[in-house]
Amino acid sequence: MPRVSAKAEKAKAKGVAPQEAAPEPLICPLCGRPMLPGPTVDEHHLLPKAQKGRDKFLVHRICHTKIHATLSEKELARRYHTWEALRAQPEIAAFIEWVKKKPPGYVGRNITAKAKR
Repeated sequence: MPRVSAKAEKAKAKGVAPQEAAPEPLICPLCGRPMLPGPTVDEHHLLPKAQKGRDKFLVHRICHTKIHATLSEKELARRYHTWEALRAQPEIAAFIEWVKKKPPGYVGRNITAKAKR
């Protein structure tokens, strides 16, 4: 699962791409599709920042949006703070089945969040 390194974060803040030899294709830990660098990729905290979560993972923007549209931060902290638990959640599982047929750069329409719980 791709974590965001401190070196990559600093380079991103400066607007400079880190120098690496033949980077491996990144795979989204939620849907398993390859990720294309750029605006289709977001960072996700498995444990929300409000709950002292620090580890960040790169995911497709559409996958990240679906996670937060489906689950509240309390639910994420209590029950869905692992990739396995997220993939097992019924609404997320149905989304994964649907999105895995889409190309890596697919962004789709905006997914609106449910009312705050």
